[in-house]
Amino acid sequence: MGNALLQSIHVHPVKAFRGLAPREAEVEPWGLAGDRRWMLIDDGGKVVTQRQQPRLATAAAELLPGGGVRLSAPGRQPLSVAVPQPSGTVPVQIFRDKVEAVPAEDEAAHAWCSALLGAPVRLVHLDDPATRRPVDPEYALPGETVSFADGYPLLLTTTASLDALNSLIAEGEHAGEGPLPMNRFRPNVVVAGTEAWAEDDWTRIAIGEVSFRVAKPCGRCVVTTTDQDTTERGREPLHSLGRHRRIGGKLVFGQNLVPLGPGTIRVGDPVRVLG
Repeated sequence: MGNALLQSIHVHPVKAFRGLAPREAEVEPWGLAGDRRWMLIDDGGKVVTQRQQPRLATAAAELLPGGGVRLSAPGRQPLSVAVPQPSGTVPVQIFRDKVEAVPAEDEAAHAWCSALLGAPVRLVHLDDPATRRPVDPEYALPGETVSFADGYPLLLTTTASLDALNSLIAEGEHAGEGPLPMNRFRPNVVVAGTEAWAEDDWTRIAIGEVSFRVAKPCGRCVVTTTDQDTTERGREPLHSLGRHRRIGGKLVFGQNLVPLGPGTIRVGDPVRVLG
């Protein structure tokens, strides 16, 4: 794997919105700086993602200085939202986790997101990622925490594995849906120059100056079947993953990472397997 390198970096300031592709990113203990520190909740305090609302794929969020976000979507006026003062938190539920978060102070932010989806939602911010949400204890080391990401600080995918998956799709009964782009999988880091599925065997890696623990394979959900441009859903890649990549009862693509220290990663950085 001597020629493996970091091909791209992806930061999603608001969970389920479109991501950014910076040339470099700071690695914090709970994920890339600015990644998934905001998310939407429904009236009951539960997270709202593309699982329920595929239309979120059309919305974008840019990071503003200080951690705020600028929201935009086709046909809507952009809106800038500042980080709220941590004057009070509300309980939110993100899958099995109950977490405290701070609602956006500007009512316009809630109204903007609700109008986008045609359903009442609120925009909330993770004020203290160092303490609010532990990583799944079954796969975590003591003290590891995560942002509003699905479960782990970073998600890694490889171009070789996507090529292999697209070959499987091309051979299957839903071949017309392929080839799929990488944005279906919403990774943080994309690695080029490996063998297909090589990441299955990694336990520790380094990207440039930063080392990571490979926590577990990433089980995939219906979001991967959502075209990130049209919001239409198909059968792939879940159909092919179900036939060829079922591991431990999950349909697997990509690996979840936990940083072993801080640092900066940059597009073009070498990727090394440490164990």
